[in-house]
Amino acid sequence: MAISILPTISLAESELEVTYILASGPGGQNVNKVATAAQLRFDVVRSPSLPERVRARLLQIAGSRLTRDGVIVITARRFRTQIRNREDAIERLAELIREAAHRPAFRVATRPGRAAKQRRLDGKAHRAGIKRNRSVRHDD
Repeated sequence: MAISILPTISLAESELEVTYILASGPGGQNVNKVATAAQLRFDVVRSPSLPERVRARLLQIAGSRLTRDGVIVITARRFRTQIRNREDAIERLAELIREAAHRPAFRVATRPGRAAKQRRLDGKAHRAGIKRNRSVRHDD
């Protein structure tokens, strides 16, 4: 079964490796007995589903979730059941891939024009005048 992320990108279930580990948090004594936290591993470098541009950006933004081998590790322990933690981990991975697929807007650096500089200086002079007039004058 494929996991749809964007209209152009979907991941095969076989590309994800989910293991379950002991979780901390709510659950009482059950926490010590049942492995409910889901740990998802996704090999970014070897994934055939990702376009090269998305792969490069994903490796850039993954941060501490990325291992040296190019595998993203996401640990989900928010919920008390394995199924919900698994779904949470997959959704977090999908959100990360969506963020990587988003093209940042190209910004052309501009500089302020002469009139804008003059307006700024006029505003500063005006404020300085207001503050100067607030001081108490001592006429002898």
